Amino acid sequence: MPINITMPALSPTMEEGTLAKWLVKPGDAVGPGDVIAEIETDKATMEVEAVDEGRVAVILVDEGSEGVKVNSVIAVLAEEGEDAESIKGPAETSPPTSAVASKEAPVEKTSAPEKTPPQSSPAPTTSSAAPSKNGDRIFASPLAKRIAAEKGIDLSTVSGSGPRGRIIRSDVENAKPSAGKAVASAVSPDGLILPQILDDRVYAPESYELKPLDGMAKVVAKRLTESFMQIPHFPLNVDIQLDKLLSARKSINDSAPEGVKISVNDFLIKASALALMDEPDCNASYTDNGFAYHKSANISVAVAIDGGLITPVIKDAQSKGLATISAEMKDLAKRARERKLAPQEYMGGTFSISNLGMFGIKSFSSIINPPEGMIMSVGSGEKRPVVGKDGQLTTATVMTVTLTCDHRVVGGAEGAKWLQAFKRYVESPESMLL
Repeated sequence: MPINITMPALSPTMEEGTLAKWLVKPGDAVGPGDVIAEIETDKATMEVEAVDEGRVAVILVDEGSEGVKVNSVIAVLAEEGEDAESIKGPAETSPPTSAVASKEAPVEKTSAPEKTPPQSSPAPTTSSAAPSKNGDRIFASPLAKRIAAEKGIDLSTVSGSGPRGRIIRSDVENAKPSAGKAVASAVSPDGLILPQILDDRVYAPESYELKPLDGMAKVVAKRLTESFMQIPHFPLNVDIQLDKLLSARKSINDSAPEGVKISVNDFLIKASALALMDEPDCNASYTDNGFAYHKSANISVAVAIDGGLITPVIKDAQSKGLATISAEMKDLAKRARERKLAPQEYMGGTFSISNLGMFGIKSFSSIINPPEGMIMSVGSGEKRPVVGKDGQLTTATVMTVTLTCDHRVVGGAEGAKWLQAFKRYVESPESMLL
């Protein structure tokens, strides 16, 4: 019996992904553990392994297809002894035989049932075809449909240049949208978010270049909008002197083994984790069922990558030394920029740090990364005039940090106490080593 290969859920929150690349072709034999495809989620590119043995009979989703729903059938395997060439569509099994098989198969069947009109069958596709003006079906790749929806293009008006007249990416990219269609496609289903488009009556389409959103950009935009709309943010800021920390960092790096180099950010990660242990009411998340108080400090660190932002997590940071934190952070940041992080490496944080000090930003506030209860924005360290303990005016290296809190779970007093603890660790770095 044919075996369905379905789009896997590579993280608990994944709903759809991009099938970036097939590593097999029809006729290839595969076995459990063989890498058969690369899937792009909103944060990373991951390899997909086969869980069954067989021969690839048909591939139903093209390379580069975006918005492929989790559990939709993407290919079919023929078992030993089966004629792979006779298999044209997904296997109808209940329950599915594949370990990750779909409960639903939104794939157009190409094996013709009795009621199918006597016409040639198009190439298999996982996209549901849109009706055209004459009642026929329109066949387009998932990527072409996605771009058409974003640009407000009526696919019934587009001529396909792909196999058997199928509409492909270049066809819709060269087509011009209509203002009315663009407005209609931009309205969110819940009606809460206003259309985010450029009106053709004001901005002529030829006056700008439209770059379609990738999966990461869409998810980031959605989650940040939801966070800012749903979470009552409030900021707290404080100035912190860095001179002792910078001196301690120099001493540690001068005496450290070759290859070990502690950064200021490593100190801030450690100080944040210790402050969360000192003020456990701040290491919390709001849920509809109650306040979730986390037992460990898992520090998410914002890393800018091409096309977006990702927050790899240093787990149990309160129990790790500076050298360990430094090594983990370098590795995570490197693989984040390559989009090679596994979901467990960028999920599960309890607190976030965003540092723009290296760009000369003095202070800023960030949008909370739910379900975390707080995020700290770190500005640049700079020489500023300060009044010393003796009452005399002097200079010191000072940075401004802004703590943004979810007021549902962290009150002003709790956030202030956390900042006091964090400041104490940073201004007395030797206390982090105890």
